Amino acid sequence: MKKYIIPINIVGDIMKISTKGRYGLRAMIDIAANSTDGAPVFLSEIAKRQGVSEKYLEHIFSILHKAGLVKAIRGRKGGYLLQREPDGISLYEIISALEGPCTLVDCVNDLKICSKAETCITRDIWKLLGERIEGYLKDYNLSALVRMQANKVQQDNIMYHI
Repeated sequence: MKKYIIPINIVGDIMKISTKGRYGLRAMIDIAANSTDGAPVFLSEIAKRQGVSEKYLEHIFSILHKAGLVKAIRGRKGGYLLQREPDGISLYEIISALEGPCTLVDCVNDLKICSKAETCITRDIWKLLGERIEGYLKDYNLSALVRMQANKVQQDNIMYHI
């Protein structure tokens, strides 16, 4: 089985996605998996299932809402819904909304940062790698992640009897 490692931001010598990106993606998978018959999912329920602070999720959902990925339903029976069907929301949209563009080094987007940017082969490599990451993220949608999560949970719950 493939290992799914999705690097975005460079931190020291290691590329990482922030907690905002990780928790936001988990929350989006949670909504896609738990929104039945168009009923909104309560933020408090997502927070409890995911082990994340509700206050932090409010911040994340504000970003996701501005990006057009979720909509808020107000009132006693309110909560959050996906703005589109899960198969129409790519992993790239979620991660880029929460983390920004898949740029590994600043000179890829801004040539003025480095005097060697125009002639630097490493800049070309970083640009190509960023494009590959972006393509990889675009290949997965929320429906696929929900299925992958369900399969993973099912595999973890298999009981072996002797």
